[in-house]
Amino acid sequence: MLTGKKIIIGITGSIAAYKSATLIRLLVKQGAEVRVVMTPLAKEFISPLTLATLAKHPILVDFFDPTNGNWNSHVSLGLWADLYLIAPATANTIGKMANGIADNLLLTTYFSAKCPVILAPAMDLDMYIHPATQKNLNILRSYGNLVVEPASGELASGLEGKGRMEEPETIVHFLEQFFAKKKELDGKTVLITAGPTYEKIDPVRFVGNYSSGKMGFALAKICAERGAKVILITGPVNLNITSPNITRIDVESAEEMFTQTMAHFPLVDIAILSAAVADFTPVEAAAQKLKKQGNSNFSIEFKQTKDIAAELGKIKTEKQLFAGFALETNDEEKNAIEKMQRKNFDFIVLNSLRDENTGFRYDTNKITILNKTGDKIAFNLKTKQQVAEDIVNHIVALKK
Repeated sequence: MLTGKKIIIGITGSIAAYKSATLIRLLVKQGAEVRVVMTPLAKEFISPLTLATLAKHPILVDFFDPTNGNWNSHVSLGLWADLYLIAPATANTIGKMANGIADNLLLTTYFSAKCPVILAPAMDLDMYIHPATQKNLNILRSYGNLVVEPASGELASGLEGKGRMEEPETIVHFLEQFFAKKKELDGKTVLITAGPTYEKIDPVRFVGNYSSGKMGFALAKICAERGAKVILITGPVNLNITSPNITRIDVESAEEMFTQTMAHFPLVDIAILSAAVADFTPVEAAAQKLKKQGNSNFSIEFKQTKDIAAELGKIKTEKQLFAGFALETNDEEKNAIEKMQRKNFDFIVLNSLRDENTGFRYDTNKITILNKTGDKIAFNLKTKQQVAEDIVNHIVALKK
């Protein structure tokens, strides 16, 4: 499973750094190509010579070699790798990663990485359970980073509890499962809509909604990581996504999203409609900025937009899997089930604005998946990256 994989191992200043030697040996034995980046403090815990011997490549610590001026490019490293594994990851490094601090080669490589990132935390019990550490880990999860949870046991301080970096064999198994997941959607093309639409009133005003696009972008990322070719059609959002497996198409209005979605839908195996498309648009947009006219009121006439989901549902084939979202404020399940039936979805993802920290603009969501077969699966509050994993897992199960 790991043969030919290009893996960066980041090692930080923790007593658990001694485990990195075994971890590198296991990865190389399985056929992975390993490059090692250490923080300066990590050298106090394990010899770079030991790690270089095991990895069969020089160890990188500084931005350049002062003896010959060779530059260690964090950008090239980030482009080279299939995976960046930081093991052990200390509370200090985790905090810096979560807050944009790049003061060593390991961190600049993290911020330049185009590949998935996995962390294996290692620290004392009190440090691990501290609210700041947990907040930083949640921030990193919300960015799409994965965490190999530390084990419980005797710690370097003599305390007993959670904080031990997982054993190298367990981490290698985690990586095997990760790369196995990546192949589940090989050969599949997935269409995803994301974000809001803006319906123009005049050259400077529009009707829109609060959708950030975070859920749709998380879905695109997970599908691409699992091997799918993704067509991401997105309304106006302040989000970036980089993957050779993702083709991004930017639109503004419901009409533009309708046109692009209808054009691409016949070519895909799976479609997930997570965009918050406007139901109404002005009948006519003013050519010039509308001005106040005394104290008088004025009105704008609206018309219904084209129903993207309904139109796709009409042309959906038996070979295609079709899913949508329902954001409800009342009678949640009833309204979601009715929507699923009207649009011909295979399943619908329900979330309610009555649940705290869910919906537009939040980094978290709480969903229930309702299937056309009548069964449902409820999930707890999770980050949108984790929610995307749950939805894609459900798709994979249905496609088997």
